[in-house]
Amino acid sequence: MYELIQVAENTFYINCPSKIGVYRASKEAVWLIDSGNDKDAGRKIQKILEQQGWKLSGIINTHSNADHIGGNALLQDRLNCPIYSTPMENAVIESPILEPSFLYGGYPFQKLRNKFLMATPSKAQDISLAALPHGMEIFPLGGHFWQMIGVRTPDNIYFLADSVFSEAILEKYHISFNYDVTAFFKTLDFLETLEGVLFIPAHAEPTENIRPLVEINRRKANEILQELLNLCDVPRFFEELLHSIFEKYALTMDYAQYVLVGSTIRSYLSYLYDAGKMEAFVENNYLFWKTINQASSAK
Repeated sequence: MYELIQVAENTFYINCPSKIGVYRASKEAVWLIDSGNDKDAGRKIQKILEQQGWKLSGIINTHSNADHIGGNALLQDRLNCPIYSTPMENAVIESPILEPSFLYGGYPFQKLRNKFLMATPSKAQDISLAALPHGMEIFPLGGHFWQMIGVRTPDNIYFLADSVFSEAILEKYHISFNYDVTAFFKTLDFLETLEGVLFIPAHAEPTENIRPLVEINRRKANEILQELLNLCDVPRFFEELLHSIFEKYALTMDYAQYVLVGSTIRSYLSYLYDAGKMEAFVENNYLFWKTINQASSAK
């Protein structure tokens, strides 16, 4: 764990739970793509940089989930490096309380204010202001979080953040976090158009062909959507739906899974509502969700 792996002339990654990209812009200067899940990750990154004789020019955060920005504060404090991301992600990077607040839908109780959902604050700038290495490209990867981005290095290596997850993760957890399901499907379509030497998702093994993994993620998302349509054949309120999903996939609920899976299921319901496949109505002070019978609605 935390092994530095070279994949091209100037492109490397650090193998850890959320893979960290490293691009060597010159003999001594490097850029990081994300920073790991906590200050301990930051220390390990600093040690790797020192062992290689590298100086950190900057950190690009693909998005503001705590497991991607956890090393920011330590590295910025010790190495005085700038940090860059997109405007909405920067808001969370600078005020990490926003992540558990958003997921919970209110002020998060103490069990949700932990390093898994809330990193240490760091100072971030708009990615458009970054003097990036020549030939490095930033591109949007909507769906998973507010304004997530990916990075293509000049070696034609793609870092894909949390746009797709490994088959093993999907088989174990089934429901990967998604904020905007419409944007998620558009991102999957976009990934299938890319031509590169290697694709490195944060939570899957590097691959020369991203298309099979894209299809696995698409299939699982469609499976969840169909399960919700099946469950809502009769009116259901949200907590009932959430319980049914946990039971269906033999998931174990804890505080973090409650907000992560719960937020994602709400996003799926919004997607189905906007697609005209689901309706929502209030009755006896409950908000119910009900599948729209397509055959009946077509008459």
